[in-house]
Amino acid sequence: MKTDRAYEEKFRRLTSETPFRLLPAPEREFIRKQATRYRFTLQELKQVTEIALELQMWNEGTLCDLWPRETEANAPLRERKKRIVSRVQERWMELKSSPNHYPADFPKPGVGKLRIVAEPREGLGLGHCPVASTRTRCCNLLTLDAVESCGFDCSYCSIQSFYQGEQIGFDASFGTKLEALEIDPNRLYHIGTGQASDSLMWGNRQGLADALIRFARKHPNVILELKTKSRNIAYLLEQQLPANLICTWSLNTPTIIAHEEHLTASLESRLAAARRVADKGVLVGFHLHPMVHYDHWQEEYSDLFRKVLTRFEPAEVAMVSLGTLTFTRSVIRRIRSRDFKTKILRMPLTDADGKLSYPADIKQAMFSHAYGGLEAWHGQVFFYLCMENHRLWRPVFGYDYPSNQVFEEAMKFSYLTKIEGLRKRRNSAEASCPDDTS
Repeated sequence: MKTDRAYEEKFRRLTSETPFRLLPAPEREFIRKQATRYRFTLQELKQVTEIALELQMWNEGTLCDLWPRETEANAPLRERKKRIVSRVQERWMELKSSPNHYPADFPKPGVGKLRIVAEPREGLGLGHCPVASTRTRCCNLLTLDAVESCGFDCSYCSIQSFYQGEQIGFDASFGTKLEALEIDPNRLYHIGTGQASDSLMWGNRQGLADALIRFARKHPNVILELKTKSRNIAYLLEQQLPANLICTWSLNTPTIIAHEEHLTASLESRLAAARRVADKGVLVGFHLHPMVHYDHWQEEYSDLFRKVLTRFEPAEVAMVSLGTLTFTRSVIRRIRSRDFKTKILRMPLTDADGKLSYPADIKQAMFSHAYGGLEAWHGQVFFYLCMENHRLWRPVFGYDYPSNQVFEEAMKFSYLTKIEGLRKRRNSAEASCPDDTS
């Protein structure tokens, strides 16, 4: 057997390949002692380190609290180690598989200072949705990266894996390049701006909103979607907005907003903002994404559905999307590397078409609950699953689409029908009030 000194040298090399340095000193010392005692391999050290990190993030004790007492001191070291590590993993999975609970005093992260940078960028940043996959049913959304990185701090957000630091990047030549973008007048486009940042939180900074409104007005065959968790609509309310501009809000329960969607507007503020935009004659939509599984999730989401149904008419609403937590491994590593409290990874992660997400039965239960809770809008509002396997569609909606292209065409046709209806209502209102210039 190697001496302790020899293993400790190896241990130092192994820790450089794990997130070990992110743990507080008492946890590092505990793991060092156990690793030296049982001669952990790199994989074993990585496993217990990640478990320790997640316990710390969840604010649910330490690895020492989870560690089992050794009862078979005479068994070979390899067997004892295997049983202990296995038992730690079992206890960890028991925690991950039980419903989350958010106490009122759950710690919130500190607020960092953002640095706004405006400089010319190469290219316009127009492309396909960065999370699109042929393995899931995808709407083939085109995304326009008007801003790089987000001023909100949602614990689960994939943006944090694309951009580092606390810098928000504006393209100083965005308006000029957008104006010069060639659009085929015979093609119907669906373009969203809420993938690399929040679409509304920046208002008209750097002329952003002006450029987007001009673009939508110039190209009536472009459905331009602004997606947000903000209440910052003041600039929009001052403008004449084209009918093909759709404002959509990502909604969640007060519990998830308070604990996992840091710095975003409250549910009430989001709904109030959406209501004012709809009152202005703009189509709105709602993304129930990500739905999160925790204790009392059914009651809180049901309350959310009731609020939406009582405040909006289906003619005002273009769409409702359903989705849940879906992670790449790089996003999980980024979450684990942050020094903050979150329970967003306290969930049973299973393979989901190359990513990691809830098991299919939990997804189906949440999505069916949402679709059933919004039954009054069935047949009048376009519902869809975002970034989910096509096999979930029929159990949830009772129908599915045979391909991404058919799904895309159905979505665009539904949106265009709503837009044409809005244009007719506007024309009718202008005809009846010819002197009204508001």
